[in-house]
Amino acid sequence: MGTLALIKEFLVWRNMIDVSLIAAGLFVLYRTLKRLGTWKIMAGMLVAMSIFLMANVLNLNGIKWIYSNLSHVVLIALIVIFQPELRKIFERAVSIRRSEISDPGNVLSRIIVDGLFALAKEYRGAIIVLPGKENIQESLSGGYILKARPSLPLLMSIFDPNSPGHDGALVISRGLFSQFGVRLPLSHTAKLPAEYGTRHHAAMGLAETTDALVCVVSEERGQLSLFHKGEMWKPASKEELQTAILSHWKDNSSYLFELKDGHSRLSVFRQMAISFALAVVFWSTIIVAQGEWVERPVTVPVEYSASGPNLALVGAREKEVQLVLGGTKSHMDGVASADLGLKIDLSQFKPGTQTYFITSENVNLPKGVKLLEVIPSKLELTLASIAEQWATVVPQLVGSLPSGFKIRSVDVLPQKVRVSAPTPEKGERALTVTTTPIYLESINENTRVLCKIITPQTIQPVGKPWPDVEVNIKVKH
Repeated sequence: MGTLALIKEFLVWRNMIDVSLIAAGLFVLYRTLKRLGTWKIMAGMLVAMSIFLMANVLNLNGIKWIYSNLSHVVLIALIVIFQPELRKIFERAVSIRRSEISDPGNVLSRIIVDGLFALAKEYRGAIIVLPGKENIQESLSGGYILKARPSLPLLMSIFDPNSPGHDGALVISRGLFSQFGVRLPLSHTAKLPAEYGTRHHAAMGLAETTDALVCVVSEERGQLSLFHKGEMWKPASKEELQTAILSHWKDNSSYLFELKDGHSRLSVFRQMAISFALAVVFWSTIIVAQGEWVERPVTVPVEYSASGPNLALVGAREKEVQLVLGGTKSHMDGVASADLGLKIDLSQFKPGTQTYFITSENVNLPKGVKLLEVIPSKLELTLASIAEQWATVVPQLVGSLPSGFKIRSVDVLPQKVRVSAPTPEKGERALTVTTTPIYLESINENTRVLCKIITPQTIQPVGKPWPDVEVNIKVKH
């Protein structure tokens, strides 16, 4: 497919939507994995995907075989390994706006700021969690239900060293002190230096798995740290801390995300552009690979339709033929031999031998697939006139009698049956039909056997089904 044809194909509105959705998926996937600290794994996945796309374009059969045989196993493994990350991606995809908190006059934010700086001044450790859009309850454990109206004395008493829940976290939700003494999940990444303790690693763990804002006061250093979306920073003043809290609440009540400054805006736009470029490359590679011309041999059965009145197909006939089909890879991938079939209409045939040439009109071809060659390309078919006549019933005796026994006589009843069959040519032997096999190895006395009649398709009974045949075998020792 040429460049102009590819651009023309891309400008179709369905394909533009297709590329945009792929780009949006890559963007959300990257941002989620980056926040969770596993973005390097995504980079490895992109490298693997690039190798596969290159193998498709260059038709590297070895690489394609490896990917096609391992892709299902790898997909299941990725789902198992990245189950938390995938869950988080879907949760973020369906996040909707909601009003998490109302803080008239900045009263609650001022209580939090004053309390945190007072705790830092007294070197008392503390963790305060401000939830975002995502549900954090599944990430929490332990603790006590409080649901109390916020106040500075209550906040200070919660983190008093003598309080039973001072080592846990305080959750502030919907304008209330909702829980305290809560345990947070520890971070599984190596973002934090070893000098930071359990409080910081717990805050980072929750910030990596949810969009909550976590405030931490270090008991050893008396320093205040903020954790959000897998990142840590230290506010330099009360005003900066209050701004961060109010901005967090605003984001979760009004917008899916807000670009706070030029650097952040440029970074997000760069990520969007890279995601869109990767989506275009991925889509283009698939389109080029699917547009590749492919030829494939397929073996299909031959189906003969009913012949004209008083005619029957006789002699040897082909039961299957090989079709060489061609088309683009996208069309050829859906071709299955079970869906194809070669039908030969015998209704216009006349008695005698005639040549039948196979064309695409005889094959049920899918859209976009062409018939390039048929092996064999023609069939020699013989039709003969059929008439009612008598056929002799011949028993089919298989094997030999036990040692010392001989057949004295074989009587068949009925000896002849009325059939509809091709008229024998001059010099041909009389028409016969056979019975189902009779095995002689087990016969050591006079025996009566009931058999069925076996005939080729060109011989049919007249007026009624085939009768059962009685075969009487007499032996002597």
